[in-house]
Amino acid sequence: MTGDLAAYLAPHYTMFRVSERLLLTGHSHQAWPDVALDGQLEAFHDAALGVDAKWGRAMDKAEEVRAGFRRVLDDPAADLALGSSTHELVIRFLSSLPLGDRPRLVTSDGEFHTLRRQLDRLAEEGLEVVRVPAEPAGSLSARLAEAVDDRTAAVLVSAVMYETAAIVPELEALADACDRRGAQLLVDAYHALGVVPFSAAAIPSAWVVGGGYKYLQLGEGNCFLRVPPHAARFRPVITGWFAEFADLAAETGPDAVAYPPGAQAFSGATYDPTSHYRAARVFGFFAEHGLTPDLLRLVSQRQLARLCARFDAMDTGGLISRDTGTPLAGVAGFLALRSPHAARLRDGLTARGVLADSRGHMLRLGPAPYLSDDQLDAAMDALEAELAAMRANRPIPRISGAA
Repeated sequence: MTGDLAAYLAPHYTMFRVSERLLLTGHSHQAWPDVALDGQLEAFHDAALGVDAKWGRAMDKAEEVRAGFRRVLDDPAADLALGSSTHELVIRFLSSLPLGDRPRLVTSDGEFHTLRRQLDRLAEEGLEVVRVPAEPAGSLSARLAEAVDDRTAAVLVSAVMYETAAIVPELEALADACDRRGAQLLVDAYHALGVVPFSAAAIPSAWVVGGGYKYLQLGEGNCFLRVPPHAARFRPVITGWFAEFADLAAETGPDAVAYPPGAQAFSGATYDPTSHYRAARVFGFFAEHGLTPDLLRLVSQRQLARLCARFDAMDTGGLISRDTGTPLAGVAGFLALRSPHAARLRDGLTARGVLADSRGHMLRLGPAPYLSDDQLDAAMDALEAELAAMRANRPIPRISGAA
């Protein structure tokens, strides 16, 4: 079904006009299926009808979102705290660590800005932050494990590197190494979910953070923190009143702040439930149409192979290259192309009607299951034309109404 999946899916994405546009942003912001709008309208109707009583319905939607994340995490028993962003969940996690006794964090130098910026700021306040080179990804887990000592509070690493799409293997061994040293392991699974089968159940002692903005098509405001069984002994300093939502009617006293067990202790505060209504509809759409992690991986690998073949056949003039040393099986959901002209190439592609993005010296091309082979070929034709224009140093043609 992988070959004709785009023709089957595209009619369900009319609002985003996926058959009319070259959206190579599948790694950043995939299109939402039309049912997502139904969810947003349902949220408004429930608020209009129930006013403050809408929260019962909203909590039901939150449970549907948890169930959807459990499916893609391959962890039916996952204990999940939900949040609007991974940052707020990471902050609560960090605030629960014994940083006074273990003032050391270990991470890679290839983490997304959520971790990179926050850890940079904590380092300015005197926390020791050890950054291990992210490349090569194949040995990253082992090198992180070697950096853990008895002063390490946590290791923080991505399952897939956001700049290169490289999959980080051997997370189970890294989790074991952290367990032996008494350190926590936080895995950022954002760039894996919906494009690479990922099992949170295989690393039961790890904390796993992620969201559905990218490959899962859930849109903004849909993130989670999977807490391990031993989370019951953690008391995050940054704590929202939803952490005691079940006990609001009880009298409170001057004693120590009480925490519920498990993921609820990492809850936040009042949020916009519209995101969960939308996500619940999209998770239902994925289930109805059989868009499982295994199928989506097959589709992604086939699409990436096509993009790679087209790129390898181009005359790039030395302006851009790709990592040919990593097999396709070690790559997640996008093609990362290295060039000092990445931003210029991105802008040139936009002018030619192809939406992509760049991070530093990386041009990122992200396919999606609703894109046809013809659309992928057209995008690569545009890249080839852009490279030719750069080599010739002639004005780049513009198209009217470029999406």
